[in-house]
Amino acid sequence: MIKRLDTNLPVLLLALAWAMPGVATEQTVAAPAAVAKTTADSAAGHFFRTLQTLCGRRFTGRIVEDRPPPAADDPFTGRALEMHVRDCSDNEIRIPFAVGEDRSRTWIVSRVAGGLRLKHDHRHADGTPDTITMYGGDTVDAGTAERQSFPADAETIALFKANNMPASLPNVWALEAVAGQYFVYELARPTGRLFRVRFDLDR
Repeated sequence: MIKRLDTNLPVLLLALAWAMPGVATEQTVAAPAAVAKTTADSAAGHFFRTLQTLCGRRFTGRIVEDRPPPAADDPFTGRALEMHVRDCSDNEIRIPFAVGEDRSRTWIVSRVAGGLRLKHDHRHADGTPDTITMYGGDTVDAGTAERQSFPADAETIALFKANNMPASLPNVWALEAVAGQYFVYELARPTGRLFRVRFDLDR
């Protein structure tokens, strides 16, 4: 009886390993790769690859929607707008957005499990972070290969509350990219606020 138990011991241990939660198996180890593949094959994955094709290039833009009408001290009125797609990797793209001589803004688009993330990196001229920086959000739906939306995430909402910015709490940002045609940056609020800047990609 003892010899028979010893012979079957490896089999019993293997069965226990499969049954115990948290034990690494071929199936659990392969899961991260499966998530990455799903993202690459999704609409978000196609959108990200379109942005990658723009890397290293600069584009000038113009405001195509801005309502309600901006105040007299609006920082965008009458200034040249330029985006520079650069610092591209397999998982992140940084896009500095210049407004006239103001080069404090950078859009950061990164891949996350199931979609994309958009963050706004704001810095002073000396490179130090602004008080209001790294705000944005993750996609919450599939979107399309040409448009992805990013509602304000919990971190952003907490930042806006801490800095007395209640009007910005329901912010939803969106990016549009049609290869060879245009790129759009958009900010929208349910109160009727809509701001869109369009960059022609054929120039």
